[in-house]
Amino acid sequence: MREVTAKSVKLNRDLDGMLEQALERDLLVRIGWGKQGDEKPKKGEIGVITHLPLKSRVLLLGDLGECAGAMNEGGTFTLQGGCASMLGAFQTSGRITVERDAGDRVGHRMSGGEIIVQGSAAEEAGAGMRGGVIIVRGHVGKMAGAAMEDGVLIILGSAGTEPGLGMLGGRVIVAGSCPPPGEGAAMRSITEDELGELSEHLDPLGLQLDPDALVLVPTEAGPPIGERPEYSVAEGFDGIGLVPSSRDRLPEHSALDTLSLILPAGLEEHGLLCPLPWIVECERMTAATGRYGTVQPGLVRTEPRYNDLILIDESNLLQAANVIQNCAGMVLDLNGLPAINDAEVEALLVSLYSRMRDDSLVFLKDSVARVDHLFRLVVDLDLDGAVVDTALPGGGRAASALPRIGLAAQAMNLVTQGRNLLIELDEAPAAEDLLIAIGAGCVAVVAPPADDDIEAVLGWLDGNLRGWMRELGVADLAQINRSNLRALDHDTAAISGLRLIGYERPLPMWLGN
Repeated sequence: MREVTAKSVKLNRDLDGMLEQALERDLLVRIGWGKQGDEKPKKGEIGVITHLPLKSRVLLLGDLGECAGAMNEGGTFTLQGGCASMLGAFQTSGRITVERDAGDRVGHRMSGGEIIVQGSAAEEAGAGMRGGVIIVRGHVGKMAGAAMEDGVLIILGSAGTEPGLGMLGGRVIVAGSCPPPGEGAAMRSITEDELGELSEHLDPLGLQLDPDALVLVPTEAGPPIGERPEYSVAEGFDGIGLVPSSRDRLPEHSALDTLSLILPAGLEEHGLLCPLPWIVECERMTAATGRYGTVQPGLVRTEPRYNDLILIDESNLLQAANVIQNCAGMVLDLNGLPAINDAEVEALLVSLYSRMRDDSLVFLKDSVARVDHLFRLVVDLDLDGAVVDTALPGGGRAASALPRIGLAAQAMNLVTQGRNLLIELDEAPAAEDLLIAIGAGCVAVVAPPADDDIEAVLGWLDGNLRGWMRELGVADLAQINRSNLRALDHDTAAISGLRLIGYERPLPMWLGN
């Protein structure tokens, strides 16, 4: 863990303890001063002062990094200093005041409350905001209010190029110089009614708008429509078979080990034990109360159990902080978040990990199309592993994902570092799918169940898996490797790099990889 990450986690955990007492006694939490009142400003902490509860009040001295005050749920946060990007991102209510400058994407995807920047803000201020009010006393960079859906962005200084680009709703008020609006936005003069309306926010700050201020609103036609392609899996592991290699089949009474242990990177204890190498992906696993369901881990969005991983994307970023301490770990879905940079990803992880146990697992998830970037992030941020989704825009083939995952993992030295690889399928796995994934170097499969009767599915899968293991002559899943996998046709051999059945070698194009 990097020094700035460790400092940030400690600050968040200390703040959680202080907030409990402060809320009971209606006190202001002061950070950045010693017991004698001497200044000890913070410097560069990321993902801190997030998820502030209703009526909480925090005053901090120093300059912060990314995602300061993000996911605010009703608190009041005053920063005597400046900050990097995504100040107050995903805020639903409350008030944030920054006394100096702020970085890119102030109030990104916020839906309520107020953010006040006493200095200037960098690029894309108010981008994607869905409600609330942002007031910037100074200037802003390019693309202010880009892709706004609702809310008000008030700029008392000048705006950079392409303000209002791709606006869908809301208003951008510019009191200083304003270049031509971006595509999808129109410019008009401010009305008397709007001056009166906005004065409710500006008068308490001793600020006012001039009658010659400009207002940017969406055009009637709106911005060009861009529809995101659907991710899907066109074909699973249908073209891959299993062979026993040189092992004899095992007798019916032989003991078999179907367990898969997912350990934190660099540790040999406190891992997540999977009786079957399948992480059941569903909304919740609390209804699985049978012999198999209670011990089988799930990848859930709500109500995580002690042995579940929680899947986090934009839809549950706020709610996750309240339940994340109860589960085995988290999976942050990059495909379910807005486009953010590496530092902002780390800041979001810090804000969530601060509320988890030290031995909790932390994974990133993304499509196999971005597997190189995904694995680089896992290594750079020192995480426990990655979940690779085999789905691709327009439909992917799971067999083609195996060499991409393997080569990228080899290039980043993932396995020797003790990091875990999980592969995601879009349908319930058969026993063969689990064995193929294990043979390809993954520790488990992530997939939804076929129906709501998870207990019956797990019982059937357990018996089927044991039958296959006896037939293959393996008593332990660790004995399965690529030598047990065969491409059943030339096409599958060409896209997977596996040995072609009968030919018993990879196709010549794969030799040397």
